[in-house]
Amino acid sequence: MCGIVGYIGTRQAVPLIIGGLEKLEYRGYDSSGVCALDAGKLSVARAIGKLSALKNLLKETPVIGTVGLGHTRWATHGRPTEINAHPHTAGRISLIHNGIIENYSELRHELEAAGAKFSSETDTEVGAHLLNFYLGQGLSPIVALRTACSRIRGSYAFLALDSAHPDRILVAKNSTPIVIGVCKDEMFVASDIPALLEHTRSVIILEDGDIAEVTKSGVTIEHDGKPVTRAPQHIAWDAVTAQKGGFKHFMLKEIHEQGRVVADTLRSRIHESGCEVAELGLSDAELRKINRISIVACGTAWHAGLVTKFFVEQFARVPVEVDYASEFRYRQPVLEAGTLVLAISQSGETADTLAAIDLAMKETSGHVAAICNVVGSSLARKISRTIFTHAGPEISVASTKAFTTQVTAGLLLAIALGAAKGNLSPDRVRELLTDLAKLPAALEHTLSCSGDVERVAKKFSSSRDFLFIGRGSCYPIALEGALKLKEISYIHAEGYPAGELKHGPIALIDENMPVVVVVQRSGLTDKVLSNLREVESRGGKIIAVTDEQSNATLSQYATEVISVPFVSPILSPMLLTLPLQLLAYYVAVQNGTDVDLPRNLAKSVTVE
Repeated sequence: MCGIVGYIGTRQAVPLIIGGLEKLEYRGYDSSGVCALDAGKLSVARAIGKLSALKNLLKETPVIGTVGLGHTRWATHGRPTEINAHPHTAGRISLIHNGIIENYSELRHELEAAGAKFSSETDTEVGAHLLNFYLGQGLSPIVALRTACSRIRGSYAFLALDSAHPDRILVAKNSTPIVIGVCKDEMFVASDIPALLEHTRSVIILEDGDIAEVTKSGVTIEHDGKPVTRAPQHIAWDAVTAQKGGFKHFMLKEIHEQGRVVADTLRSRIHESGCEVAELGLSDAELRKINRISIVACGTAWHAGLVTKFFVEQFARVPVEVDYASEFRYRQPVLEAGTLVLAISQSGETADTLAAIDLAMKETSGHVAAICNVVGSSLARKISRTIFTHAGPEISVASTKAFTTQVTAGLLLAIALGAAKGNLSPDRVRELLTDLAKLPAALEHTLSCSGDVERVAKKFSSSRDFLFIGRGSCYPIALEGALKLKEISYIHAEGYPAGELKHGPIALIDENMPVVVVVQRSGLTDKVLSNLREVESRGGKIIAVTDEQSNATLSQYATEVISVPFVSPILSPMLLTLPLQLLAYYVAVQNGTDVDLPRNLAKSVTVE
C-alpha cells in the first residue's frame, strides 16, 4: 500500500497521474499501474519495479482518457508481481486501494461462490469484485460503494472507475489517508498532498467513513448515508515539506506515524476469542512442540529481539537466545529439535541476517520464521512463515516505527505461543489483548511530551557523552535510545542494565555526564531508584523517562522527568521508546546534523 493519484477533467489523465505518482516515490513501492476510461472502455497498464518500467510500457501501449487512476504498490498481500499490481478490474469496475482488508478471505470465498473469477493474490481484488457485484444488483454507484464498504473490515482508501458512469471517480476512506485537490474544471484525488501541489493548493481532506463521488466540476460527500460538506483547506507547504507531511524531517514524521502503523500491525490478528498469527502457518499442536527460540537480528532489530525475549519467556515459558546475526553465522550454534530460529529485519535485505537464516535452514531443516516489514524482500522469499509488520516505507535511516511494530509483532507471537502451550488462560489472553488494543491511542497520546523532550534536548545538546540505563524489558529500550542518539547526533552514548552500574560504568559519571534512566512501573522501581542515588551522589545529571503516575520520588534525584501514559507493564517499553526517539531527534536538530541521512550509515546493510 502506498501512492494513489486520480484525475478527472478535460486533459489526458495518465501523464498527470504519472507526474503525481512521481511526487510520492519517496514512500517506497514495488510495482505500479494506471487505468483510464475512454468512450466507456477501461484500459489498464501495470508493471513491476520502478515507475520507469510503467512509463516505458505506456510508450508502447498508451492508455487514453480524461478520467483515470494510478497506484504505486507496497505489497501487503501477495508478492510484488504484475498480476498483483493495482488497478484490479472486475466487470465494469477498475479499483485501486491503500490499506488492509481483514476479512478478505471470507469475502473472496463468498464472491467465488457467486461466480466471481479472481486473478491475483491480493486482498484488494476483493474490493473490486464486491463493488462490481452490488452494481450488478442495480444499485447506484454511491449506494453500491457504501454497501460494499459496510461488508469490509479493515482499513482502506478506495478509488474506483465505473465504465457505466465515466463522468465520476468513486472514493471511500477508512483509517487510510485520502485527499481531494480542487481546481477549475478538473479535480485530483491522492493519498498524500505532494501529488497535488503542482496543480492546486486547495485541498479537501476526507474523514474516516466518508464516501465521495468526484466529477470534473465538484465533489459530493456522504457520511453514514447523509450528505456532508468538507471545506477545502489552503496548503502553504513547499513540495519538499509536503512530502514529509508538514514535518521538518522524515524521522519526525515516522515517529508520529507509530500509533497508526501499530494499529495496522494488530489489525486482523487480535479478536474477541484470542490472538492469531496466521502467517506462521503453525497449528497449536505444532506451536506446543517449540521448546526454544533463537532470534537473529542486527542493530535496532536486535533490540526488538531482546524485548521479544522478555515477552516469550514470560508468557510461553520458552527459553530464548538473541544473537547478533553477524556472530551467529560464524559460530557453531546448537539448534536441536524443537528450536525455532526467528529472524527480525525491517528491510529483509540485511546480509548478515540472510546468511544466518541460510545456516539455520540447513541446521533445522527449515524450522525458521521471520518478522519483517517488506513483502517480496529476500528474507520474505526465503521464509514462508513471515509476520509482516505493515509499518509501511521507512525513509529515514534511523529506524523508529519499524522498531515499535517489530516489538508489537513479537508480543503477538509470545501471546499466541503462550496460549497454545497453556501458560496463558483465556481470561489472561483477553486481558492482554484488551490492553494491546489501547496501544495505538496511547502512542498518539505519548507524543504530547514532545515539547518537554525538545526543551531537555536543547539543555543537554552540548554534552559529548550520554549513559542510558534501564531494568527488565526497559534495558533493551535504553540500548535503543543510546543507539538512536549516536546514529543521528554523533554523540557517544552507551546503554547498560541499571544493575551493572557498579560493575564499571559508574566510573564515568561526573557532572558532565547526562544519565537517561528508563523507569517502568514495576517491582523493580525501588531498585532503579537505588541506582539513581548512586548517579546523583556522583554529580551525574539524571533525565528520567517514566510511566510512573507520581513523579515525586523521581524528582528528588532527576534533573528532568519526562512522563508517558501508563496502560500496562507489558506495553510500557513501547511507550517509553518514543521520548528516547524524540530526544535523539531534537539533539540532532539542535546540533545541525543530517537527521534523515546520517554519515556513514545506510538504510539496508546489504554487504558484510
